[in-house]
Amino acid sequence: MCTYLTVHAPIEASAKGPGGQWFAASDAVVYFDHPVHATADHTLNIDLPNPRSASGERIAIEMTAASARELMKAIADVLETVPAELTA
Repeated sequence: MCTYLTVHAPIEASAKGPGGQWFAASDAVVYFDHPVHATADHTLNIDLPNPRSASGERIAIEMTAASARELMKAIADVLETVPAELTA
């Protein structure tokens, strides 16, 4: 593996895991590496681990760099339309 950089971001979120069970996500792990399932040679990967899971359960996303940039833009565009008092 050739992970270039791994960044942990504290988050306040909920994630829907296997079996439709929701869990509180408090950490997002972001890194660029070879994917496990995606067809690209390298992907930006986002993991949302379930801190209450002894088996390492997590939500994993693998996307191309172009897709990651589109996602960042979409998030920024949506947040720009929301009144500031709702995003404080």
